[in-house]
Amino acid sequence: MSQTKREQVITHIRYLRQELREMHLGIIEDDLLPEPSEIRGLIAQFEALLELIEGNTKIQSNAEAA
Repeated sequence: MSQTKREQVITHIRYLRQELREMHLGIIEDDLLPEPSEIRGLIAQFEALLELIEGNTKIQSNAEAA
């Protein structure tokens, strides 16, 4: 994985982890469920991250097969 993509993935994971921590604290401390739009936003970001990782993996696996 190139350094730039690696940095993008790391940054993205840190952001998602922070968002999930905030949701968790809201649930534990205040008994507040997150808004559905917040959850959909996080799911979309996880999907984007997965595409970024899978796109790179597919390229690597094709190169290894050759």
